Amino acid sequence: DRVNVVGLMGPGVDPHLYKPASGDVVKLQRAKVIFYSGLMLEGRMTDLFFRMARAGKLVYAVTESIPEKDRLEPPEFAGHWDPHVWGDPILWSNCIVTVVDGLSKADPAGAADYAKRGRAVDASYKAMKAWALKRIAEVPRKHRILITSHDAFNYFGQAFGFQVVAVQGLSTVTEAGLADIAKMVDFIKQKKIKAIFVESSVNPAAIERVSKDANVKIGGELFSDACGKVGDIHEAHGEKYDVGTFVGMLKHNINTVVDALK
Repeated sequence: DRVNVVGLMGPGVDPHLYKPASGDVVKLQRAKVIFYSGLMLEGRMTDLFFRMARAGKLVYAVTESIPEKDRLEPPEFAGHWDPHVWGDPILWSNCIVTVVDGLSKADPAGAADYAKRGRAVDASYKAMKAWALKRIAEVPRKHRILITSHDAFNYFGQAFGFQVVAVQGLSTVTEAGLADIAKMVDFIKQKKIKAIFVESSVNPAAIERVSKDANVKIGGELFSDACGKVGDIHEAHGEKYDVGTFVGMLKHNINTVVDALK
C-alpha cells in the first residue's frame, strides 16, 4: 500500500528489443526509485538507466545481487552473462534484498514493512520451487528436453533438470536462419521430441516452421521475457494463479511443459 508501481514494459513485450519512448523518460524522471533487471536484458534501455543514476536517481539493477559464480555465461556469448535468471526461483530470490533495500532507502518509514514483505516473497519462491519439482517428477527423464524460440530457459533447465535447446540464441535481436531451423528439425526427429513451445514475447514464426517441418506439436505458449497480464487468472490441476505475477507465470510454464512432455 506504500508503493505505486509503474511498469514500462507490458505483457508480451520483448525487453531485448524495447526502445524507450518519450513518455518512459518522463515516468523515470518522476520516480523515487527505479528497478530494472540488468545483465544487459534491457539492451536499449541501459544507457537511459545509467543517465538517471548519474543524475542522482536511486537506480538498481536487481541481478547485481546474484553472485557471479551462480551466473551462466553461454559459450556463444563469451564475456556476457545470461540475463534470464528468473527461470530459477531460488536464484531469483537473491534479488529480493536489492528491492527491499532500494524501497527502504526511498521510504525509510516503511523499512520494516518492506523487510517483512521481502521475507514473505522469499518464502513463496521456495514453496514454488518445491511444488515445481514435484510436478516435473511426472516427466520421464528421457523426455526432459525443452525446445523454445530463444535461449531464455537455461537457468530454468539448470534448476529443474531439463536440457534446453533454442532455435535462436540468447538475444532476440538476430532471427533464426534456415540453417538453424533445419538443424533443429533434425534434432527433434533424432530425439523423438514430443512437443516444442512458443514464447509470449517472441515471434512464433520460427517455432511454427520447425513444428511443421518436424511434424511435432506445439505444446503451448511459455512466458519467457515477460509475465502475462496482471489479473489474468489461469486454472490448471485444480489451482488458480495470476500469470501477471512471477509465481503465477512460473506455475503456468511448469504446468504447460509437464502436461505436454509427460
